[in-house]
Amino acid sequence: MANNNEYETDSEEEKVIKLREKLIVLRFKGLNEGLSLREMQNIILKSATKPNKCQNEVTAKNKKENVPRPIRVLNVCSSFAFLALLVAVIFQNRDIFKSQCAVLNNYIVMEVTRPVTDCNICKDVDSVVVLQNITREIFAKYAYMSRPVLVKDATVSWKALNTFNFSFFRKLYSEIGGAYKSVEEECQFFPFKTNFLHLQDVFNMPEDRAMMKTRDSKTWYIGWSNCNPDVAEVLRHHYSRPHFLPDDSESSAIDWIFMGYSGPGASMHLDYVYRPSWQAQIAGRKTWRLFPPPECESVCTSMNVTVVKGDIILIDTNQWYHDTYIEPGEMSITIGSEYD
Repeated sequence: MANNNEYETDSEEEKVIKLREKLIVLRFKGLNEGLSLREMQNIILKSATKPNKCQNEVTAKNKKENVPRPIRVLNVCSSFAFLALLVAVIFQNRDIFKSQCAVLNNYIVMEVTRPVTDCNICKDVDSVVVLQNITREIFAKYAYMSRPVLVKDATVSWKALNTFNFSFFRKLYSEIGGAYKSVEEECQFFPFKTNFLHLQDVFNMPEDRAMMKTRDSKTWYIGWSNCNPDVAEVLRHHYSRPHFLPDDSESSAIDWIFMGYSGPGASMHLDYVYRPSWQAQIAGRKTWRLFPPPECESVCTSMNVTVVKGDIILIDTNQWYHDTYIEPGEMSITIGSEYD
């Protein structure tokens, strides 16, 4: 494991990224050792105070199944003991991670205990499917395959391409009563690598930084989900449900909005939402990096795709690990939702 000083000089976001990476590696080690998801969950709960019991449980399992005792068993148990201790520290002293991120939303337990992925979702998939002039009939065969799809020129009739910008959203949330409060209490705000704590902080920033007008303006990128019905009603006047989604598919009432300038966007993660999702690129350019789950790395490959204004990308973010990078140039604005 890492030395005790590993996290001392890291920023909060870097701590989160490193922790996520460790979770993925630890989970993969556990699966390779023949541990079930339930056994891994039990080990996490027990090993903080009883690390020897962890080793004994794994050793007993190996003996029962006539598996030679690997040296790595000790590493797995030590890793889970460290992880359990780290979990305890995080949830007893939340000031360690002040950002509203997945770690504070039980990300650890969700990551370690998520179901094993059926690798057929990504087997023989080495690129994103690119479609143009798409119909419902064409999209139907891709809709629920979990294969990433990029639809070109899918938003040509949306007013949002000309109306959505920083000033539009600032005015919208300032004029509708309770809009900011609904993000705080009902939905989510994602500060990513900024120091913003609330969506209102974003819209209160100085104009020069908001529009990156000076050379020394610090870049920023944030996101949030909207649960306010009055805000949703206004947004729907500027965009519509993608025309190619199946007639009988249900759409979420929640909008997801991301905006900001050049640099890293969302760090590598897996979502825990109920449905596949789509995201429409309203302005700017964004590059997605997609990675298969660790248990599928031997049969699946990673891939990159850059989306531009007018594109809609559809990804089952419950299955594909992903991060994003905002390409240089104008502000990137994305709106999306889920479908089923």
